[in-house]
Amino acid sequence: MKTENKIIILDFGSQYTQLIARRIRDLEVYCEVWPYNTPLEKIKTTPMKGIILSGGPASVYAEDAFLIDSELLQLDLPILGICYGMQLISHLSGGKVQRAAKQEFGFSELVIDDHHDLFANVPVKSQVWMSHADHIEVMPKDFVQIAHSANSISAIRHTTKKIYGLQFHSEVTHTLIGEQLLKNFVFKICQCEADWKISEFITMSTREIKTKVGSHNVVLALSGGVDSSVCAVLLHQAIGQQLTCIFVDTGLLRQDSGWHDLQKFQKQFGLSILKIDAKERFLTALKGVTNPEQKRKIIGNLFIEIFNEEAQKIKNVKWLGQGTIYPDVIESVSVKGPSATIKSHHNVGGLPKDLPFQLIEPLRELFKDEVRKTGEALGIDHQFVYKHPFPGPGLAVRIIGEITSEKVTLLQAADQIFIDELYNFDLYDQVAQAFVVLLPVQSVGVMGDVRTYGYTAVIRSVDTTDFMTANWSRLPFELLDKVSSRIVSEVRGINRVTYDITSKPPGTIEWE
Repeated sequence: MKTENKIIILDFGSQYTQLIARRIRDLEVYCEVWPYNTPLEKIKTTPMKGIILSGGPASVYAEDAFLIDSELLQLDLPILGICYGMQLISHLSGGKVQRAAKQEFGFSELVIDDHHDLFANVPVKSQVWMSHADHIEVMPKDFVQIAHSANSISAIRHTTKKIYGLQFHSEVTHTLIGEQLLKNFVFKICQCEADWKISEFITMSTREIKTKVGSHNVVLALSGGVDSSVCAVLLHQAIGQQLTCIFVDTGLLRQDSGWHDLQKFQKQFGLSILKIDAKERFLTALKGVTNPEQKRKIIGNLFIEIFNEEAQKIKNVKWLGQGTIYPDVIESVSVKGPSATIKSHHNVGGLPKDLPFQLIEPLRELFKDEVRKTGEALGIDHQFVYKHPFPGPGLAVRIIGEITSEKVTLLQAADQIFIDELYNFDLYDQVAQAFVVLLPVQSVGVMGDVRTYGYTAVIRSVDTTDFMTANWSRLPFELLDKVSSRIVSEVRGINRVTYDITSKPPGTIEWE
């Protein structure tokens, strides 16, 4: 990979920022997300082919607006502003941005005024996704309008420089011409090459891991999920038996705890895996806790404590391997910009300062789909690599309220029924994520003429390509009927099943 052949995104707080980066990487062009307030000197001295200014929730004319040095617009670099990014370009270039009388949220028809470069090979009219309350009232100096909607100036271009702005979100799939626009910007305007390939990433990472680790040993927290498993295989390919994986069974995992899959890994790749049974310690620590963020922190801290105890028993360990991936980095407490933190990630930023190891995170700059591709390229089974995401804190964030051993057992059984039936109906790979939530709500039921008083289970299934937005899955009634019938019949303690039909937004995929 040529390090200068990349696009940099400056993040102004949009929940879609990492989606822009994923779309560009899908074009096989490397892309990174940086905070909007990255020093101008760093931008000047970093080799790159172009800059994208993301959207954001603020108004450019507000007192606390996220602004950049206007000198950025004087650099000899192509720049594309999206939504807030376009308004910021206008604001810094002498235009006037203000609250729109007719605000645009949702689908809108775009009319192209100029098909030159950015709008090459797109139809005159197309559906786009708008999400803005402000608009350009007065055009900035030396800019021209190149597209419009019924209510706003929707795209602009500088008359002499390679500076462009889009009022709509080209990165979301709702914008039908979005992929072509990004292609035009990346290849026609920025002159990038499609050289970001997983095979090259693996070769480069293997070489870097060997150099960094040297003769020391590495310990890795192996959860049985996709990220840590791919990380383990990649590390093992680079350093072999210098890697020891530690699997901490928190008691909050799926019904088989994932150990069956990890035993397959041991056999296929020759991994060294230590299994630690810590169920009682976790349940004791979580007793009486109902706040979801507090649950996450307790689980994260205790996990690290147990892992550290075991890791220090291994000789010559200098490195701690983690399956951290790029969305973890971006989403965690303004690490990569001001994006709102929806929930904390216990594998980023939560490590104690006195941890006696140095971190090695070979997947840190990969998105989830890139991690899956890396796993397959390393020889991991397709079905494993494409299994649904599972939260780091496990079932703790799918049990609403206090966690008890009884509730964990109930949820594990109900969840396994749902997953089994998705496979039976050949629908598991058709949905992006599916699971069961256990509510702290009990209701009256009748089974065999006997009154019951049991918990309520919620079935949750979503369809998404990026996990930034998601629609609830339109599962067939026959499947829902079968799942509900099996759960109330086979899982004693649950007597009512509901189906969650909330999309993201306004909801999140997980309940906590």
